[in-house]
Amino acid sequence: MSSLVAYGVVYGWRIGLTTVKFEKSVVDSILSHALDMYPREAILLLRGKKDRDEILIDTIVVPPLATHGVRFSAFPTYMLPMDLRIMGVSHSHPSGNSQPSMQDLNHIYGRIMVIAAYPFQSYTDIAVFDKDGRRLPWQLTSDRKPNLD
Repeated sequence: MSSLVAYGVVYGWRIGLTTVKFEKSVVDSILSHALDMYPREAILLLRGKKDRDEILIDTIVVPPLATHGVRFSAFPTYMLPMDLRIMGVSHSHPSGNSQPSMQDLNHIYGRIMVIAAYPFQSYTDIAVFDKDGRRLPWQLTSDRKPNLD
């Protein structure tokens, strides 16, 4: 097996992620929030769980004291509560470009980064990247039913 394989097993260690799953309501909320913030950038935290080479995102969190500018969005990481379920960040690109900028890659928070690109109208406007800037496949899952017991 080649050590150049992006997602596989090399020397017994697992590298990368094979897929990211989102509950449908999470992706709908990312697109809706991006549209509401337009023309400023939107930013959200992604909460979920990792199981081997897969991440499931089931909740979004609005970061406290977030700043939303025309070409940037940010939040003070020292204001975040300790939460090991934060898997990454979603932010929008009002320009329509779904590729991460160098600034995005230098300031990634968590395991994944989601970019919602203008016009924020369909699931094709969503791109997912790992912390090294590699595009990851993703898929929708149905929303979990709340446990009311």
